[in-house]
Amino acid sequence: MPERTDWEAKARGILRAEMAKHNISYAQLVKKLAAIDVQEDERNLRNKVSRGKFTAAFMLQCMSAIGEREIRF
Repeated sequence: MPERTDWEAKARGILRAEMAKHNISYAQLVKKLAAIDVQEDERNLRNKVSRGKFTAAFMLQCMSAIGEREIRF
């Protein structure tokens, strides 16, 4: 299995930090994503975040669903 790049680790960390900051579980994020017409199941969401391999569009969808309007690098 290929190792995670620094960029993937950074993306994963940012998304997980925002989830923690807003006290949102994966199950809750699935529901919030569904509310903006993004269909994910909890298992796939966990895998995507764990790998850190997702598109910028998906990251923006998650941030929007969480209610975060600002991302700090």
